[in-house]
Amino acid sequence: MRRIADYEFVRELGTGNYGTYWLARTPQRLGIDDEFCAVKVLAAQASGDAFKRMVNELRLFASAKSDCLVTLFDAGHEDGQLFYAARYHPRGSLAEAQGLSPETIVRAVADAARGAHALHELGVAHRDIKPANILLTGSTGSAQRAPRGPGPTAVLADLGLAQRLSPGQTVTGLGPIGTLAFMEPGVARGLPAGRASDIWGLAATLQSALTGVDPFPNLPGSTLVHALHHLLNTPPTVTITDSRWAEIARRGMAAERGERWRTALDFAHALDATLTGAPR
Repeated sequence: MRRIADYEFVRELGTGNYGTYWLARTPQRLGIDDEFCAVKVLAAQASGDAFKRMVNELRLFASAKSDCLVTLFDAGHEDGQLFYAARYHPRGSLAEAQGLSPETIVRAVADAARGAHALHELGVAHRDIKPANILLTGSTGSAQRAPRGPGPTAVLADLGLAQRLSPGQTVTGLGPIGTLAFMEPGVARGLPAGRASDIWGLAATLQSALTGVDPFPNLPGSTLVHALHHLLNTPPTVTITDSRWAEIARRGMAAERGERWRTALDFAHALDATLTGAPR
């Protein structure tokens, strides 16, 4: 694939839920200074109704107006293929970055939590929080330490699976429910996605990004039934050696939703406190 609409592709960036990400040259018509942007092309052929649902979902995302959410530029469809364009972050995601200090990882997850909170305040659940959907901001320079500075360390991306927090009101049906290793067991049991399930995803991401070990490292890959059985009957793994962050991960992945933080912003503040030494 070389292009879609007036987006000329430079190279493939990777694949995600129901789609492929491409580095593309930014069309002049958008009137922005970014030379490149990231374009996600959804895999399945879709109808005009599906395009309307996608646009409605992206409008919700954009209306959050948080600097901890990736900036969206455009959306469209061509020959039955849906796509949308967003700001390109060349440092990549928490899933790809090497040599990051633990403090940088913690700041990045805290910023993703702030982005999730902005969505929650609009009645939207992200539903797919994982390392690959937390993009690092700033230059491609030193990966060891990213200065706090005036802007965020990371932004939360890819709302392809978002859902209104109101039970049963799905914004879109454009894909599966997300990467199984980062799925909150409550959602797998049929509970509605919302603040609590996204907080679980943030805690699971913290565990994975700090240690390289997913919360369900022994998830069976043979069948979906076996994987779900393991997910529903096995407590998540926490192998973080720093007790401050291990405590936060455990509370964020508590079996009972009421035992977690009330909001994703509270989760972010708890992480911030470990970096400043303030009481939590």
